[in-house]
Order: sequence, then structure tokens, then C-alpha cells
Amino acid sequence: MGASDARAAGVPPTPSSTRPPGAGTPMPQRDFYEVLGVDRGASAEELKRSYRSLARKHHPDLNPDDKTAAEQRFKEVQEAYDVLSEPEKRKLYDLYGHAAFQGAAAGPRAGGAEWSARQGSGFEDVDFSQFFGGGAGVHPGAGSAEGFDVGGGLFEEILGRVRGGRRGGRAGGHRAGGGDVESSLRIPFLTAVTGGEQPIVVSRPDGSAETLNVKIPPGVADGSKIRLKGKGNPGFGGGPAGSLVITVQVDPHPYFRREGRDLLVDLPISVGEAILGARVDCPTLAGMKTLTIPAGSSTGQKLRLKGQGVPARGEAPAGDLFAVLKVVVPKSVDEESRRLIEQFADRNPSDPRRGLW
Repeated sequence: MGASDARAAGVPPTPSSTRPPGAGTPMPQRDFYEVLGVDRGASAEELKRSYRSLARKHHPDLNPDDKTAAEQRFKEVQEAYDVLSEPEKRKLYDLYGHAAFQGAAAGPRAGGAEWSARQGSGFEDVDFSQFFGGGAGVHPGAGSAEGFDVGGGLFEEILGRVRGGRRGGRAGGHRAGGGDVESSLRIPFLTAVTGGEQPIVVSRPDGSAETLNVKIPPGVADGSKIRLKGKGNPGFGGGPAGSLVITVQVDPHPYFRREGRDLLVDLPISVGEAILGARVDCPTLAGMKTLTIPAGSSTGQKLRLKGQGVPARGEAPAGDLFAVLKVVVPKSVDEESRRLIEQFADRNPSDPRRGLW
């Protein structure tokens, strides 16, 4: 039976009959956030700014030497912005990715209006048969929205979590993994160095909030990312949940600072201690320890405490703690002290700048 006979008999065309001639296996789509060069938490203004810049860059009329490639890139940018610029579509994309706008298999449509992201239509224009290839809850050939069975749970499964509705039902056998959720977490300096647990509150698509305890590995650096599998947005149709991707922000410490796996602390000493040497207390991760200051020490000199830095982790060895000496010179002295210092200078002439320039 030919295509015209099939139409006359009311039989919906097969996926292959609707594919354009010469079309091969569809290429996988790039992530829309990647297309626009923004992160998943980008604001509407950031999306618009990036879209305008890329649209100008890839407009076919401005790229006459490679018009075909420019047109393809321009369409890709346009499609990404059309979805991400609308809050409801963006929620769907964050939950289900490209599967929210493409059928699991290119099955027959139910005759309802097709969602064209480029046209910017709303939920009332979604052809839900495209999601499931004409699966359960869709009546082929109905030709109107009345042919969609909203009582069977499909509509709830797709949009219920976004709009706060109930969860329920399998979606015609379609499975899709949930989208990742990105968040940030501020942690104390010492927690970052030694490890520990830190709570984080995550907002869910249905408006609820969930508190999770995040295990912080020892030695985590500022800007590091921690991925919690299965703690992102829920999957669809029995698919796995996405991940919670946490960017760590480490608060500064009052006196410790970090360089790789080593820690540094400034250690003030007096002029007398620098000249004569001394034993002074120095803070470490394990508490105060007594250090020996060599006679004749100078500002900037480092005393090393081996293994007292960031703790060992896996194959990474423990770092060291360096006490950086800071000679503190008194701002004023009495007359007797001045006389003694002058005598000292006369008895110990030196030019510390000799040979420098």
C-alpha cells in the first residue's frame, strides 16, 4: 500500500516515511547551555547577552565565505535561546534535556499542534505524542487536543513536577535521565583542609527544599566541584536521577593560608629574638607548637614543619607547614635604648644593600 493509500485509509505514516530524503541518523544535539557558552545557572540577561553576540557572529549574511556552516550554527544558537529564554521550557529542559522536545522514537503524531521551539509557543502547543512516539494516552488520528488523555498520568509525569502536581504513572515506556543541578557551598578553611561534613539546602522543581549533608574530602581546594550522583533532578519514566554538582567556595582563615598542599602562617618575632635567637610558640593544625628561631633570622625566612600541612589523601602525600618570620621593629624607643642601639650599629657596621644594584 503506497503512502497515498495509507493516508486514505487513515493509517498514520511510519517514521521512515516522514524522514526527509537522504536524511541519515540524526547527529546528537549539543547541550543548549554549551551552545550559548553559559553555565546552567546563567541569568536571563546573561542568556540574552550571549545570544545576541553569537547571533551576530554566526549570521549567514556576515559569513559569505562559509554560509552553510554559519547558517547551521546560527540555527543552533537560535534553538538554544528559544528554549532557555522561556522559564517553563527551561525547566523542562533542565529536567529532561533534549528528550523534553524530541520523541524517544520518531513515531506517529496524534494530530495535535507541534511544539516548535523557534516559534516560542507555550504548553498548550506541545504535541505530547512527540515525547513518546504515539504511546499510551494518545489517540492517533484524533486531530485535536481532545485526543490526548490527560487523565492517564502522562501530562502529570511531564509537567507535574514543574507545576507542583502529583507524580505518577509511567510515560509510555519512555525513560530519560534527570538533569544535573548546580549549586555552591561555602565552607570554613579548616574543613577544606582536614575534611568533614557540611549541610547544603537544595531547591527542588516542585518548590520544596531538601537538606543534604555533603562529605568534604580533605584537601579540597577553592573552586573544586563535588558531584553527588542521584541527588539532581528526578528521572523520567523510571530513568535515573541526575547529579548535584557543588562548587566549593572556601572562606579565608584569620592566619593560615594555602599554597597547594602546603600551609603558611606568618610568625612575628622581636628584634632581639631575630638577633639572638629564641624559642617561640607557633600555631599548627594540631595546636600550638614551640619552634626554635635561629640567631640572625630575617623577615621572610621560612621555618618548615614537615607533614604539618594538608593531610595525605590517596597517593597525595601530606603537605608541610611553613612559619614565615616577620621581624617587628618598635616604632619608638627611650633614650637609653637609642644610645645602646647606636653603640650596636657602631660596633657592627654593615651595608645590606651592597651588591644589589
